[in-house]
Amino acid sequence: MGAGTGMDPAASAEPQPLALLLPPLLLLLPLLPGGAAGLEVQRKFLSPTPTNNFALDGPGSRVYLAAVNRLFQLSGGELALQAEAAVGPVLDSPLCHAPQLPQASCEHPKVLTNNYNKILQPDPEQGVLVVCGSIYQGLCQLRSMANISAVAVRFPPGGSDPLAVFPSMLNVAANHPNASTVGLLLRRGGGGGGGGARLLVAATYTGFGSPFFPRNSSLEDHRFENTPEIAIRALNARGDLAKLFTFDINPSDDNIFKIKQGAKARHKLSFVRAFLQRSRRPYAYLALNSEANAADKESPSHSLLARICLGDAAEATLNGSGEPKKLTESYIQLGLRCGGAADAFTRLVSVFPARAAWGGPAEEELLFGVFERVGAGGGRPHSALCVFRFAEIEETIRAARNSCFVSPAAGMVAVLDSVVQGTGPACEKRNIQLQPEQLDCGAAHLQHPLAIVNPITATPIFTYNGLTAVAVASVNNYTVVFLGTASGGLLKINLDSAMRVVSRRSISVAYGEPVHPIMQFDPSDPTYLYLMTSYQMTRVKVAACEQYSTCAECLAAADAYCGWCTMETRCSLQHECMNFTEASFWASASEGVQQCPSMTILEPEINIDKENPVLIIQINGTIPNLNGTNISCDYGNNIHTVARVAGDYANQFIYCSLLPRHKYPEFPEDQDHVTVKTALRVNSKNIIQANFTIYDCKRTGNIYPKRACTSCLSTKWKCYWCPSRYMCVSNHSWCEDALQMRKKIDCPQIVPAPLDPMPTGMSRDITITLANAIFSEETTLECHFGMDRTFEARWVNSSAVECVRVLLHTSEKSHLFPINLQLKDRPDRFIDSPEMMTVEVYNCATGSADCSQCLGRDDLGHRCVWSESSSSCRLSTESLLPSDVCPAPEIKKIEPLRGPLEGGTLLTIRGKNLGRRFSDIQGAIRIGSVPCVPLPNRYIVSETIVCQTGMAQEVFADVVTVNVSREGKSRERYSYVLPMVQSIAPQNGPKAGGTRVTIRGSWLDVGSELRVLVNSSKQCTDLSSPCLSLCSRNDSTITCSMPSAELTTAVRICVQFESRSCASYDITFKYEKNPIVTDINPKKSQISGGRIITVEGRGFELIQNASMVVRGIGREQTSCKVHTDTVITCPSPAASNITAGSKPASVDFYLNGRLYTDDRPVLDEEMYPEEALHISKFSLEYYADPQFFTAKKEKWIKHHPGEPLTLVIHKEPDNLGLESSEYQVKIGLISCEIQIVSDKVIHCSVNESLSTSERQLPVTIQVGKFNYTIAMLHLGGGETAIIVSIVICSILLVLSVVALFVFCTKSRRAERYWQKTLLQMEEMESQIREEIRKGFAELQTDMTDLTKELNRSQGIPFLEYKHFVTRTFFPKCSSLYEECYVLPSQQLSSQVGSQVQETHPLLVGEWKIPESCRPNMEEGISLFSTLLNNKHFLIVFVHALEQQKDFAVRDRCNLASLLTIALHGKLEYYTSIMKDLLVDLIDASASKNPKLMLRRTESVVEKMLTNWMSICMYSYLRETVGEPFFLLICAIKQQINKGSIDAITGKARYTLNEEWLLRENIEAKPRNLNVSFQGCGMDSLSVRAMDTDTLSQVKEKILEAFCKNIPYSQWPRVEDVDLEWFATSTDSYILRDLDDTSVVEDGRKKLNTLAHYKIPEGASLAMSLSDKKDGTLSRVKDLDTEKYFHLVLPTDESVEHKKSHRQSHRKKVLPEIYLTRLLSTKGTLQKFLDDLFKAILSIQDDKPPVAVKYFFDFLEEQAEKRGITDPDTMHIWKTNSLPLRFWVNILKNPQFVFDIDKTDHIDACLSVIAQAFIDACSLSDLQLGKDSPTNKLLYAKEIPEYRKIVQRYYKQIHDMPPLSEQEMNAHLAEESRKYRNEFNTNVAMAEIYKYAKRYRSQIMAALDSNPTTKRTQLQHKFEQVIALMEDNIYECCSEA
Repeated sequence: MGAGTGMDPAASAEPQPLALLLPPLLLLLPLLPGGAAGLEVQRKFLSPTPTNNFALDGPGSRVYLAAVNRLFQLSGGELALQAEAAVGPVLDSPLCHAPQLPQASCEHPKVLTNNYNKILQPDPEQGVLVVCGSIYQGLCQLRSMANISAVAVRFPPGGSDPLAVFPSMLNVAANHPNASTVGLLLRRGGGGGGGGARLLVAATYTGFGSPFFPRNSSLEDHRFENTPEIAIRALNARGDLAKLFTFDINPSDDNIFKIKQGAKARHKLSFVRAFLQRSRRPYAYLALNSEANAADKESPSHSLLARICLGDAAEATLNGSGEPKKLTESYIQLGLRCGGAADAFTRLVSVFPARAAWGGPAEEELLFGVFERVGAGGGRPHSALCVFRFAEIEETIRAARNSCFVSPAAGMVAVLDSVVQGTGPACEKRNIQLQPEQLDCGAAHLQHPLAIVNPITATPIFTYNGLTAVAVASVNNYTVVFLGTASGGLLKINLDSAMRVVSRRSISVAYGEPVHPIMQFDPSDPTYLYLMTSYQMTRVKVAACEQYSTCAECLAAADAYCGWCTMETRCSLQHECMNFTEASFWASASEGVQQCPSMTILEPEINIDKENPVLIIQINGTIPNLNGTNISCDYGNNIHTVARVAGDYANQFIYCSLLPRHKYPEFPEDQDHVTVKTALRVNSKNIIQANFTIYDCKRTGNIYPKRACTSCLSTKWKCYWCPSRYMCVSNHSWCEDALQMRKKIDCPQIVPAPLDPMPTGMSRDITITLANAIFSEETTLECHFGMDRTFEARWVNSSAVECVRVLLHTSEKSHLFPINLQLKDRPDRFIDSPEMMTVEVYNCATGSADCSQCLGRDDLGHRCVWSESSSSCRLSTESLLPSDVCPAPEIKKIEPLRGPLEGGTLLTIRGKNLGRRFSDIQGAIRIGSVPCVPLPNRYIVSETIVCQTGMAQEVFADVVTVNVSREGKSRERYSYVLPMVQSIAPQNGPKAGGTRVTIRGSWLDVGSELRVLVNSSKQCTDLSSPCLSLCSRNDSTITCSMPSAELTTAVRICVQFESRSCASYDITFKYEKNPIVTDINPKKSQISGGRIITVEGRGFELIQNASMVVRGIGREQTSCKVHTDTVITCPSPAASNITAGSKPASVDFYLNGRLYTDDRPVLDEEMYPEEALHISKFSLEYYADPQFFTAKKEKWIKHHPGEPLTLVIHKEPDNLGLESSEYQVKIGLISCEIQIVSDKVIHCSVNESLSTSERQLPVTIQVGKFNYTIAMLHLGGGETAIIVSIVICSILLVLSVVALFVFCTKSRRAERYWQKTLLQMEEMESQIREEIRKGFAELQTDMTDLTKELNRSQGIPFLEYKHFVTRTFFPKCSSLYEECYVLPSQQLSSQVGSQVQETHPLLVGEWKIPESCRPNMEEGISLFSTLLNNKHFLIVFVHALEQQKDFAVRDRCNLASLLTIALHGKLEYYTSIMKDLLVDLIDASASKNPKLMLRRTESVVEKMLTNWMSICMYSYLRETVGEPFFLLICAIKQQINKGSIDAITGKARYTLNEEWLLRENIEAKPRNLNVSFQGCGMDSLSVRAMDTDTLSQVKEKILEAFCKNIPYSQWPRVEDVDLEWFATSTDSYILRDLDDTSVVEDGRKKLNTLAHYKIPEGASLAMSLSDKKDGTLSRVKDLDTEKYFHLVLPTDESVEHKKSHRQSHRKKVLPEIYLTRLLSTKGTLQKFLDDLFKAILSIQDDKPPVAVKYFFDFLEEQAEKRGITDPDTMHIWKTNSLPLRFWVNILKNPQFVFDIDKTDHIDACLSVIAQAFIDACSLSDLQLGKDSPTNKLLYAKEIPEYRKIVQRYYKQIHDMPPLSEQEMNAHLAEESRKYRNEFNTNVAMAEIYKYAKRYRSQIMAALDSNPTTKRTQLQHKFEQVIALMEDNIYECCSEA
């Protein structure tokens, strides 16, 4: 077998996904620590696929990470990628043996299967990494530890000498992604080099009967026989490979632990971890969970710990046993229970063995385990941490063995009889004494394996939600436990020796990703912890000590790892602190905050005047001995002073000189002291610091001059007051009387007393009383009223001073002036005024606008009176007697104008004279009889009253009255109303709240305060604030947002006005269960966002609005759309700060504005609120935007307009799994319809025309918001590629037919016809080559030939005007006359018989009616003619007829043509009628789709326009277009005649129309015949015919040669002439199409040809008019094809087997090969066609036809009037009115213009040309492809050029100066005059009258309803016409 094929990625059937091939993303920058996390994520490595396992090599220099399908080798510490390997996906089936088994074959289908890693175990001694995956039945590989991309030992090795490999050697790990497997490397003592290496493997059983086995697939099970639950396998990679992975070193199948097949269902084992533990002897422990029934006697417990002894080889030898013990001999299991029996946490999640102190200072071996309680409802399971002593476990095991074999105790231990290798069903007492080794490890002769019945129980020391992993360290007298969580968090718990939680910290490692159960400390640095989450490998620093900036914070955090490094003044890990081993350099958290270093300054307050001050500093806390160190005091600003140490180590003192006086810091302006910070500087670093104060007493008095003495004596410094100097001093020795005053109450000070207010501008004396006045009366004082207002002060006595003639002014209503006394000789010294004394000065003239305000000032002591005469307030004097009465109150405005009956509304009244004081208005305000209580704090004297309305008994409205001595009433009425609440909508909503409800009712906007209460407690809030006057409401509705509720119940909604009772208790709102979101799909999005995410769940009908947010990644919240009760769709937000392949991001939803959370019980959030963060259960993976490109990655795509366009867009494989509906491809603005979407290719096609106005269109593809332009589409013309592709396809088709023929022949006749077939193929190839060569030669030469042969000197046979008109107006037989008309013929000669003369009835000169009827009819027709010449009548007449349902399109066209003939003499009038009718038509079209106007001829006016154009364009047609048009027709005819033409089918070798192409290679040779014919003015001519021509075709060519200068209507008919061949001078033959010599083939007669008669070149023929018509032969083309044929039989296929030998040599060729002849004919005629189009679309002498310019201007004017600005609409109108209405009609019908014969074949060719003309005038793009008709393909290349000519033609006409109405009328009058009396207008009138008669009543009604026609009494005139014609017309016509 090939080594390593099992894991070789090349073996994968499909290519690797893109994400797996990209290098995984590294996040190598250190991440900032979270808030107070106490942990720090140092490095991250992101895996592109979900992670499975990780492992560290011995020294921790490498980290191995195993993920789904991937292996990564990372550098230790940095987590940088060193190597990687892809190990999946592979084609596999769980029902098949591993393909590495040479004999293995499997009939089960294999699918591409992901490889989940199961075991990742490094073996450093052998240098191999054991890697086992879930594929190939759990196969293992041995990879190199130095480079994991290399396989170290290939197993099975393969090669020339393959080993015998058994399934049990290959089936190592569990083969299912969800089945557990644990592995452990074991090593026997001695025997280095790998000889003693073994691998302990424990794997969950996944075989038949397990939930992992594929159901109903097979009974074949490879797991039971080959994969035991527990086994120890050999792992000597350097030894005999035949023993690798066998069970132990010796080939003993017993060294396994396998449960019997029948018992497997009862013992579903799930393994958690395997670990080594060495106490007295080495043990391997297995932590596992058993899913067995609790009642089962063998395993009542769910969480188990199993132990296996690992005896050393030396020990085994000493015991006399040559072999190590069997695995089951020492196997014993016991239960672990965390919690009490009733509330136990029964399922083990993670374990960690560690040494730690528990219950004492000594450390012991402990086992820490995380358990969870299963089935605890929704959300994450509740979990707990428990601790077990290994000593107790070992003692329990010894006691159990003893009870089993020595002194049996019932129910303590049981034998596991369900194990295949077990000994027996029960314990039995033996009369033996067990050795210690046997008590620990059992023996072969003792029953085994054993299970201890009663579990070891522990009490949880910590509980939490969703714990998944545990790791433990013992640090600084603490036990530190690290716990991983299901939400991607890491907790750190510090436990003391009693296992109590001292502190805890947490950090989010990978939001929303569970932490893997195994975490490992870095072997090289235990302060780092490795852990793994779903998509991430992380190295976490166990403590983030740097976040604590002070010692107190550091030690108070109680983090075992963190302590204060005194000499570096930082919080650090112990080993990060210098000299940490020495005493007092590092303080740990266990020592407490009191150990923080600090210093105390013994005298912290220093007088500024003190001489040589010294600081004495006491040292406290953890500080090393400072003796011998370089210490100083640092005062900042680079100021240091020398310090010295005194005292012993226990009590260190520092003496420091204070900084020099001149370096004291500046005192702040308003302070008498300054605080100085000083630090103790040791070895150039400040380690501790403290503050002291410098004060200045002199500043104390200066800062507070108005209370200098009291401030001086109340300061906390030692300051003294010096009365003699009246200042504050710091030393009492400086002032002899300083000690007189010791307290501030001793200070001289003003005693404040109240003073009456004084009016402004009036002088007054003010007396001031003093206390403690120590001044002599000689001391001069001044009264100071602020701002330099000083007055003389006079001593009244020793304790009183009078301020004389104080005069103060104010312009304010009142002003307070401060009163101070200052020493006159010391202006800056004041007598203390501790409480400022003031005097009020008032001004009556200010601030009193009305009487009440003026007189109301009396309460303030202001003596003011109101002067009614001057309407002003003045100071009261004796001359002004005070008036005590004011005018009645005047109420100007009240608001609000209504309120609820219960009152409580705050009513604001504004006006004048509304009381002088509040007491005036108390009880004075009423609304009708209801009192309104005023609020004192809102009252503004005289101006504003705010009162609270009282309760009214009934609804009423009344004025508001204010009665203040007189009564004032409001003009407005205040209404008491009863607010009513009628309904609430919606009536239910989720209990999470947020439902926006609308409450409906009446008078809901009343009152000043409104609340909406839910159950009288919670408030219904607005979006931002409670509904208190801010609520969105009007008189009938209130809108607010419902609060959340605890229960699903109906609640009462109360609308409360003015905090009184509710308006209604009748409405309720039902709280329903919250909507539940169950899933989101898809779970992936491109970075640009916009992908539609479908949210599934239930209860969505309660959601009014929803939005989605992606945490940490999404740029914005996106709005969602609720579709049904179970479906919401949300566009994914665009991602920021993300790179492809990162882990899934958490998704949250806001439903009705509330964050969606699962309804789960809140467990520990109250306990730890800082960690109660919401974790979403949904996530979205972001991937790079999809990459698209064209097939060859070109940026330009060429495309020919008219061709079908199919785009093939390639895309890079991605992981997004996009559906076809998510792609949108556009070319310009046109959507490309997507037809096929695969993983790599998108096919789309465009079905509409691409616009050619722009030559380049971007090809863009959109996925959500991702929009990418792939390439530019370059539009270019050219049919060559199409034709070439048609030719190539035809050739390929021919070749495939030949290949099929060859195959069939070979299968029937083998080699017999092989040579003949080759010859036939060569002949066919040469035939095809010949055909193409001929076509090319004809294309080159025919242009020259035709120009030479065409003789057009004899003039052009134009029809006369009148015949042109009748043929154009009445293109088919007239609807009035059943007979068809022909042109009048003229006598050619006596030899040519004259034809019957028939003409159109409208051209007869005389109106043929019986004379008896003539007078009345002529009068009636004359009167009818007068009516038709009345514009109003005619328009009403036409509209009335058009409204009739049975007035068909044919009738409309007929009426229009008759009107044109009748009014031909008055073309100006006819034009005005046509314009008026057109305006009506435009009005009708403009309102619907204006582009459809004039497209068809369905109304009278549209046919009138056609006729008008025909009349006006006739001259231009004859003078300019006639000649090139006639030349083109001649050229077509000539070209057709150059080849064979089938006389019966009409198909020809040369044509423009594919349907008329003769698809046979008929060899035709020209014959020049000498013909004599007495007629048409010539005797004899040489005529060119083909030898395949029938005799009728020859006659036609002879007639054409002789009569080419005569109009066709005067030619003899073919049936009327005979052709005679003079074979010799004596023999002659009459040549006929059919005679007795005609050949019969396949039952059909073949028409005779020149070749049939063997007529040679230059033969002499004579043509003559026959005497009698040959009745035997009708026209050739009317012959029955069942009886006759000419060149080809109608269906060659059906008669192929009947072919004669003569025909068989003519090889059949694919008919499509002859399509090249279309090109040949087209090229020959191209010049003539170009000339014709040029004549039609060019302007001669810069003057277009007058009618065209006039009509186009009319259309533009109408469009402008209606605001139609779209240029496309104008183009379409012009095209529909001229090219499509007139020119196409002429191009298809040359017989309207010329007197010629238009054969069916010419008609078919002209249809192709007309189609090209139509396409040239169209705006829509030609969507052409290989399936398009050749009619369109033929001229596809020329169409763009023709279009430019059309647009240029329209622009030239537009740019010309407009025509005046006079010019146009003159032109029309000239046209009328030119062809006067050409038509019989009376006949036309009579025919029009028949329509009038048929619809008489409808016309009468229309005339009657039209005001204008009614006013002019036209209906009476119409009745007269009816009366004149009614009795005569039918009678006379019957006579006629």
